[in-house]
Amino acid sequence: MSDDQPIDLSRERREFFRIDDTIALSFQAIPPSSLTKKLERQEKGLESDFTIMSNLAVISQEMSGVLRKIETVAPDIARYLKSLDQKIDLLGKAFLTWTNEMADQPASAVNLSASGMAFNAPEPTEIGTLLELKILLPFFTGLILYAEVVACEKLPTEGDGARVYQTRVNFQHLRDRDRDVLIRHVLQRQSEYLRKQRLERED
Repeated sequence: MSDDQPIDLSRERREFFRIDDTIALSFQAIPPSSLTKKLERQEKGLESDFTIMSNLAVISQEMSGVLRKIETVAPDIARYLKSLDQKIDLLGKAFLTWTNEMADQPASAVNLSASGMAFNAPEPTEIGTLLELKILLPFFTGLILYAEVVACEKLPTEGDGARVYQTRVNFQHLRDRDRDVLIRHVLQRQSEYLRKQRLERED
C-alpha cells in the first residue's frame, strides 16, 4: 500500500467488531492446491446457488443510492422498483430453500467478525489447515468463505461425555462484497443487542 493511499480507518475498525451469534454452519478441510480453482469458480459465479441471496443483497446495496435519488423526483417509480426488489428476494429465498441442504440445518453458536470467527467442533483441526466454510446468515444469506485455522483448543468435556474443540479461524482471500455482507450483519446484531440492553435498563 502506498503512503499516499487513503485508509478507511472506520472500515478497518468495523472489520474487528465481534459478536456472539447463532448461524447455520458447515465446513471442510481443503488442500491449498485447490484454492485457486475454487476462487476462480467463485469469481465466475459458479457457486451462485448457495450465495444467490448475498449477491442480491450486494446489488440492492449498490442500487440504494440511486433509488433514493429516484424517490425524491419520482416516488411512484421508486415504490415500483422496491416492489420488484422484494419479489426478486422472495424468488431467491424460495430457490435457496429448494436447492440448499443447509436451509433446515440447526444453528451453531459462533463468535463472528468480518475478519474471522470461532466455533465449536466435535473433532480437532490442525493449526494451519485451510477450511472452506459455508455460513447461512438471516434472510437466507449464504456465504462461501475460506479461512486458515489459527487455534484449536479442547474444551471441558460435556455432560454426555462428548468432546468439543473450540476452533478459531482467520478469513483468507475475502472478497469485498462478502466482507461488506459480514460487516452489515455484525453491525445489525450489535444494534439489536444494544437496543435490548437499553430496553432492559428502562424496564
